[in-house]
Amino acid sequence: MNWNKSIRQLHRWLSIAFTLAVIANIVAMILQQPAVWIGLLALVPLIPLLLTGLYMFALPYLAPRRIEGSTAPAQM
Repeated sequence: MNWNKSIRQLHRWLSIAFTLAVIANIVAMILQQPAVWIGLLALVPLIPLLLTGLYMFALPYLAPRRIEGSTAPAQM
């Protein structure tokens, strides 16, 4: 199982859930139905979204360095 691919897919789905929660919050504010749980609804996907985003941000810095001889352009 490729963890990087799974983390990226999870991050995509969490972003969709976060977007829907924000839209629900905006609709509730327009309809003047202030409910605390609707405001907190966006935090449920936001916290794991933050963690997966930080993981993907750190990946290039934590990955082992490649040997540059194989990808370096030829010098004359």
